[in-house]
Amino acid sequence: KIRVTVATIMMMLATTLVLASLALGKSDQQYRIFPQRTSEEAAVIEWGHSAIISALDGAVAKFGPQTSQGANFEVETSPVLANPIDGVGRWKKSNDETLSDFDREYPGKLKNADDVEGNMVIMTDAAGLSGVTMARIAKESGAAALMVVNTDQNAGDFIYSLEPESEEEAKYAEENIDIPIVMVSLQAGNVITTAMATDDSDPNEINKGAGLPDRIRLYAGGDRPFFEDAVSKTPVVYLIHNMLTSEECDALIGMAAGKYDRVDDTTGVNNYLDNTMASTEANGGPSAVNVDRVTLWKGGIASKVIKDVDERISQVTGFPPEHFSDFQVNKHVKGSAHLPHFDVNEANGIMATITLFLNDVEDGDGGELFYPSPLDGGSPVMVRPRRGLAVVHHNTDENYVFDKSTVNEELVMTGSSAVKYVAKKYVYLNPQNNAMRVVLPLIALPFGGKLPGIFSTLYIALIDKFGVETGGTYFRKIVTMLPVLLLLGIASVVSDAVQKKLKEGKDGKKKDSNDKASKRTKKSKKSD
Repeated sequence: KIRVTVATIMMMLATTLVLASLALGKSDQQYRIFPQRTSEEAAVIEWGHSAIISALDGAVAKFGPQTSQGANFEVETSPVLANPIDGVGRWKKSNDETLSDFDREYPGKLKNADDVEGNMVIMTDAAGLSGVTMARIAKESGAAALMVVNTDQNAGDFIYSLEPESEEEAKYAEENIDIPIVMVSLQAGNVITTAMATDDSDPNEINKGAGLPDRIRLYAGGDRPFFEDAVSKTPVVYLIHNMLTSEECDALIGMAAGKYDRVDDTTGVNNYLDNTMASTEANGGPSAVNVDRVTLWKGGIASKVIKDVDERISQVTGFPPEHFSDFQVNKHVKGSAHLPHFDVNEANGIMATITLFLNDVEDGDGGELFYPSPLDGGSPVMVRPRRGLAVVHHNTDENYVFDKSTVNEELVMTGSSAVKYVAKKYVYLNPQNNAMRVVLPLIALPFGGKLPGIFSTLYIALIDKFGVETGGTYFRKIVTMLPVLLLLGIASVVSDAVQKKLKEGKDGKKKDSNDKASKRTKKSKKSD
């Protein structure tokens, strides 16, 4: 008993030291902190008809009409490429020192101002003009709206809200800019400029705008899911705002209530079914510290709430739902953390991890999702928990090779009354079979979706004995046979009950017959 107590105390002390050094070390670093975008500045650029609709995300500038202004923000018109495309072309900045920097930077109206009149003009930021200057060019060229394409080749899908860069610009924008200004990514710009292009299209004509849709609609994004790029490569990390509604977050928290178990990853055993891998901490301590966890086995018999969420995740991310794991729900309280780790599962490779925050955590209370080692040349990435926000990171590259830069952690919770609920959904390289999607959820159904631990124990034992592939095959066969054996068992019990009832009936009839015969015999004797 003494040895156990001392070991426990030493582990707690080591954990405390690790968490303290973790918090202390990160306080001196610089990060890219997300989310940076909000629903208020999210816009949608849409084209097509009821059968086929295409849409792009846009970030609304902090000047000009805002999404909250309703009809004053919405536009339906034709898109036109600016000429010159960057608004500048061969124009040279004025050297007239009597002019302000803002006026010296202004190149004048576009060459195709007549075509731009009343339409949405598409302009790139390649010339380095400020957002207000580009808006001024569009406005004075008669545009109804301006779409700015972020041409940063390394930015991926990253976009941001343009804003005035000086007091003069702020004043000009307030007094003169009354048309919507949105930024789209370079990839989005390529999509819309080739929307109507075919294999036979002339590239020169496409560069002049021949591939643009005839009409486009600009409107506020509202509660619609939208993307925010964090790291464009190595690893790929992006955010999806509004992935879950508040009601869906509450539903997942409610489903998990009362079913949690404290994670113990210090045993050296990998729980492949629940995606809880053994700790790799050098001191033998836990990787998941004071984390409570439950996997909700719902699969193919899930409720409408989970089916709706899975369908939305599939539509937004493009991942097929048959590759999804069931939801793993984690509860973090003060002192909880998940130290640096990789999301790996030898039994079924994890292609991507989708982390969904089910509640808000106040800034300063910890619990951020942290990527310490991106290789894109930028600083570490920190994502703060926001209700309904999803964070997606790819654990493999485009060739499905494991990406070591995907190491991630959940920072220590520091708030005295803070709690964090996180749902994780793993995207497997291979589709889930019926044993995982139907049979196990049926077994877990009487327990509210929590699978009895005997199945994890059996799975681990089979893999340890026969290896991942063969052990997994044996497990699936055993699990698949369980419903058959159960039905046979039920049929046997019913059969025995029926036979017993029939036998009792026959015995009863025989007894009645004997009783009647006995009575007849007695009557006959009396007659004699």
